[in-house]
Amino acid sequence: MKRTLKILFTALAATMFPVRTLALTTLNGAGATFPYPIYSKWFDEYAKAKKNVQINYQSIGSGGGIRQVIEGTVDFGATDGPMTDEQLKKAPGALLHIPTVLGAVVPVFNIKGASELNLSAEALAGIFLGKITRWNEAAIQKANPKAKLPAAAITVVHRSDGSGTTFCFVDYLSKVSPEWGKQAGRGTSVNWPVGLGAKGNEGVAGMVKQTPNSIGYVELIYAMHNGLAHGAVQNSAGKFVKADMESVASAASAAAKNMPKDFRVSITDAPGPKAYPISTFTWLLVYENNQDWRGAVLKDFLVWMLNEGQKMAPQLGYAPLPPGVIAMVKKTIESVQ
Repeated sequence: MKRTLKILFTALAATMFPVRTLALTTLNGAGATFPYPIYSKWFDEYAKAKKNVQINYQSIGSGGGIRQVIEGTVDFGATDGPMTDEQLKKAPGALLHIPTVLGAVVPVFNIKGASELNLSAEALAGIFLGKITRWNEAAIQKANPKAKLPAAAITVVHRSDGSGTTFCFVDYLSKVSPEWGKQAGRGTSVNWPVGLGAKGNEGVAGMVKQTPNSIGYVELIYAMHNGLAHGAVQNSAGKFVKADMESVASAASAAAKNMPKDFRVSITDAPGPKAYPISTFTWLLVYENNQDWRGAVLKDFLVWMLNEGQKMAPQLGYAPLPPGVIAMVKKTIESVQ
């Protein structure tokens, strides 16, 4: 009798608690390098909290993340540039943009003896268009009257891979420079008028660090980690603003009030005297319907990200999501299964 009861209990337990919950569950993702530092932190901390879950993430650029999530070779993607309608149509199911944090793309430079630099919209567009070729030209010097800028040629460094960081940067340039909009435009990849290509935020940061008189663009945390000087950028109010938590949050405040339901929004060149003009949301790309247990695990992580994960953002150089956006995201992820 005892043996029969033991067998029945074991069978019942197996029905109530599937083997998957006891075994190691692994999710694989790929995409943006922009949020890689905080995603690494989140996935590590989440694994500590959920002993049976491991999340692997490859930092391959937003373009690669979009491609792989559409092809189904990863469980989720990541991007700093919203997918286009055409890209979404290629996905085999409903693909959600889940905003995770806010960050800033900063122009980093390597000029001997210069650690501070004001960069106007005119100067940035001119440099990356190849029209401003030396550091002491008037468009740069007039915003930095006390700086002793060299007559050295400017070496431009840009991303060589499909990149949401690029999308954010050129989205800003397209808004402030009609010439840029006509010649190069916006996208995760563009035809650069000048410059040397490097892969990933880490690649651009490394090349600028090693190349005297160079300029590039990276996510703020990469500038901080590499000890690179980054410029104050002129915003839509005419103020030169450096990227920090307050200036990025200021850029997001207007967008948060009018956030579209699909979260695909640009906050570059945002209004307000305190707004940093090259700010962006970054998104995880998650299917609404997922195979087997994946949807439940993804939903649980996303809830954890909104509650515990947001607290870790400031220490890693990112701004947490505005409360109004968090409320919207919570409703959206209810549909993930």
